[in-house]
Amino acid sequence: MAQGFLKSFDKELDVHSAGTEPAKEINPFAVEVMKEAGIDLTTHYPKSVDNYLNELWDYVITVCDDANEACPFFAGRVKHRIHMGFEDPSRATGTRDFVYGKFRKIRDEIREQFLKFYSKEIVNHEH
Repeated sequence: MAQGFLKSFDKELDVHSAGTEPAKEINPFAVEVMKEAGIDLTTHYPKSVDNYLNELWDYVITVCDDANEACPFFAGRVKHRIHMGFEDPSRATGTRDFVYGKFRKIRDEIREQFLKFYSKEIVNHEH
């Protein structure tokens, strides 16, 4: 979701999303709630951070769920490391409506936090 929002703020950004233990596919709830926000994730797929270890990155932003997991360390070459903890909506259980509600809540939190990051770190440093 974070990658989708960053690209929606600025299509020129080189943004990648990866995990230490990538799923086989993007969670269908994530695809649906992002579609509601006008962002199409249907061509995205989970990737491993191992694909990016040999590249230089301006930012590595971890978004793991502080309450339920230890955030892994990205060992690649990075200028700035930032952590933004979000509850993992894929752990939600209950009715379909409840799970959708959890995904929407986290989607909105991600949009808000990444818009603040983009405005402060990217836009302000371009000038």
